[in-house]
Amino acid sequence: MEETREETPQDLRNLALKVAGLLEEAGQHALHDQLNPRNLAQPSAENADRGPRYKLEVDSKILRFMSSRIADIAHFDGFWTTRPAESRPGQRYWYIGKIDGVINYVRRMSEWTVTAALFEFGPDNEPKPIIGIVHAPALGLTYLAARGAGAVRIHKTAVGEKRDKVVPSMTSSLDGSVLSYGMSFIPSESQRALDVASSLAGRPADIKRVGPVSLDLCKVADGTYDAYFEPMLHVWDIAGIAAGTVVVWETQGTLSRWDGERIHWRHDNDVVASNGLIIRELQHYLQQYPWLDSINQR
Repeated sequence: MEETREETPQDLRNLALKVAGLLEEAGQHALHDQLNPRNLAQPSAENADRGPRYKLEVDSKILRFMSSRIADIAHFDGFWTTRPAESRPGQRYWYIGKIDGVINYVRRMSEWTVTAALFEFGPDNEPKPIIGIVHAPALGLTYLAARGAGAVRIHKTAVGEKRDKVVPSMTSSLDGSVLSYGMSFIPSESQRALDVASSLAGRPADIKRVGPVSLDLCKVADGTYDAYFEPMLHVWDIAGIAAGTVVVWETQGTLSRWDGERIHWRHDNDVVASNGLIIRELQHYLQQYPWLDSINQR
């Protein structure tokens, strides 16, 4: 009887590379649609009291394509959005994200991504992402990471493909750092981000506001930013958060809620990621503006 070989980090890396190839293919279709001059999306009346929401036809295309193709690559137990109410330790679910950075996409900006994350349920029956893939088609960038195998940035150019190990910055103080932050289009949610940014004035060399969350997290991982924070990321942001989280984790960066607690993969979160060296200084500012129950209950 042949002995079953245990899964290695390289096995997970190989799986991530295969899925990244599919995600890049899906991303090219999405980029084609973005460059098409027809109207991409209309604001949806759904949840209109919370601000404009966009419904993109390309999201359905991405989900159909990835769902059909990913099943041919490796065994898994289903998809995150259709998983059963109770899952057992060891079970795995792929979470294929919709366009992350939808307003950037609709306005024909380059900073938007397609994402995929593989969740595994641990002995405590809690899920944790173990593979993360973030592809930015308009930028020609792909970030991928797998548990125990590190993180890689793939940059495709006209003269070929360049692969780099992802390494965070060594900035050890808020003074002279470069931060990024995200904020909602909903005033009650975005005010916390604006308050923190205002209180930080004079310490970081610069504070960027570009988005989306998945790309911001990867740019913390690769040293473009020293840290990133956002006051309200919703359950529909989980795919992008999870994919970027694995990239951050595999570069030894830190990621948590503003109060230092772990991310909740089934609920809304405030999120802060860093190179691991300036997180204590930054949390001093973040914790002046605690999570508001009134926001969380909306």
